[in-house]
Amino acid sequence: MSRSRQMRRHAQKMRRNGLQPLVIIDRDDQFPDVAAVLVARALWRYRSELAPLYLVTALVVSGLVLHAARPHWWPYLLALATVAAWVLAMFGDRFGLTLRMERLYGAAVVVGVGGWLAAVTALGIAFSPLLQVLAVGGFVLAVPWWVHRRRRAKVRVDRQIAAWPEIAQSIGLAGSRAQSAVVDVWGWRARFALARGQTIQDVTTKVPAIESALGTFRGAVRVFPTRDDKANRFELRVLNTDPHADAIPWPGPSVSSITEPIDLGPFEDATSARVLLLRRHGLIGGVAGSGKSGGINVLMGNLSACRDVVVWAIDLKRGMELQPWASCIDRLATTPEQARAMLRDAVMILEARAAWLTANGRRVWDPAPELPALVIVVDEYAELADDAASDTDSIARRGRAVAVTLIAATQRPTQKAMGKGAVRSQMDVRVSFRVRERKDVDLILGQGMLNAGWHAHTLNAPGKFLLSAPEHDTPRRGRAYLLTDDAVSEAAQRHAALRPVLDEVSQRALDDAATPLVQPVSAASAPLRPSREDRAETVLREALDGAPDEGLPIAHLLMISEMSRPTLYRRLNELVKTGRAVQVGRGRYKASDHTP
Repeated sequence: MSRSRQMRRHAQKMRRNGLQPLVIIDRDDQFPDVAAVLVARALWRYRSELAPLYLVTALVVSGLVLHAARPHWWPYLLALATVAAWVLAMFGDRFGLTLRMERLYGAAVVVGVGGWLAAVTALGIAFSPLLQVLAVGGFVLAVPWWVHRRRRAKVRVDRQIAAWPEIAQSIGLAGSRAQSAVVDVWGWRARFALARGQTIQDVTTKVPAIESALGTFRGAVRVFPTRDDKANRFELRVLNTDPHADAIPWPGPSVSSITEPIDLGPFEDATSARVLLLRRHGLIGGVAGSGKSGGINVLMGNLSACRDVVVWAIDLKRGMELQPWASCIDRLATTPEQARAMLRDAVMILEARAAWLTANGRRVWDPAPELPALVIVVDEYAELADDAASDTDSIARRGRAVAVTLIAATQRPTQKAMGKGAVRSQMDVRVSFRVRERKDVDLILGQGMLNAGWHAHTLNAPGKFLLSAPEHDTPRRGRAYLLTDDAVSEAAQRHAALRPVLDEVSQRALDDAATPLVQPVSAASAPLRPSREDRAETVLREALDGAPDEGLPIAHLLMISEMSRPTLYRRLNELVKTGRAVQVGRGRYKASDHTP
């Protein structure tokens, strides 16, 4: 066997193993053959950069053939190009052209190619100045192609994928192979098949080695199971830059109804972390400073924009976190006593709604402005008194059908913190911000989630989170939008006018509970105890009488009177009309100096 033949067999063996053989010129080989191999390889390797040249060549050949064989086809070519350009401009996102500029560029290329080919088909390539138009137009349209960021990124990814067999050999995953790769806004992702006996756990332990082999920055590689959940497949996600390195300003509410999924923030692939809260309870966890308060602000910013949701809130930091949203909160509890009363009332509403549904032959409460859902947001859930556990347990178990939802935020949702009931097990939506200990991942997200790749302990900035929900079953990092104090104040003012009131069924249940079942025999022997409305009215009048010259804000009056927001506004309007109170500024009131 000649040496040249041995070298060729060795090269074929290397290619079967995924390696790229060097081209060695042997004295038995002819130089023209070797040069042809080198040229062909270069044309293939740089096919992306040379794509405009290939297109121009194909146009010239097609024009010559069509002019000679079918010169009467030029109207059809022109019509086809026009229709294809319109389809790309209008529906190009379905073909991977996600940006509007990309769709317009694709349409321009199709129109230019179709118009030139139609002209050549009818007139012939020698007709002046068709060749000059082809040269100039081809260069002008090639420039955007050459400088396009995604194209250049795709070329780099293709070359890294081509080198994967060598990378896999060096990191201990020999035999694994790439199946597909897609470039997105902040990086790329690829699907891989594993060799026999390899698992995704083997890949997870080699993430640092993969980062080194690909030349990425530390923490740029993510490994996920594929959507079909096959044991011999995995998905690799590689970031070119950290999209969550900086805070992301809140763009505004993403919903106007509780029936729509709420956008908490972007994932690392630029898609939105949208989650539906209707008929689902939620748990938010993470250490102090991890961004829980920011996540609650995003939640409040969206809930307050919904016209079919009444929001109750419990803030056991004496209102420090949720007080800025007071104008959008129908009822705010800042003490354990107020929290217990609120949760008892929520259970009454739950039972009243269930009875109403039964009486009307219905199974679920469909939220609407006149029949709003009730969402109870609890910050620092672990601070609730022990005697509130039975009420929260009842809400968690029975609240779904009647649209009474519980959202609990706490640092460590241990069994002691969550109570002995079914609260934690009923939480369908779990949001985990950074945790300090690995075992806390399973506390927040559920048993076994740490081993499944949900590594909340590696989140390295406030606001970064992992979202687990029925529609989010793979560990994808997101970052919650940032609402500044000014943004919270502006959103609360804007949404205050949108807030609905409790439905008649729920309000009647609360009114009946406040009415004493047994009336006293006589006023002289047993004076009537003031009702809750009378006490609230007295507190409001005393607060306005003692208000400073600049008046008291609505948020303060809501907190001390414990009235609902609509009731407070109604009473203030009545007092202003009767001359007993004055509005001294935007949302600020005091008693009139000349009370009639």
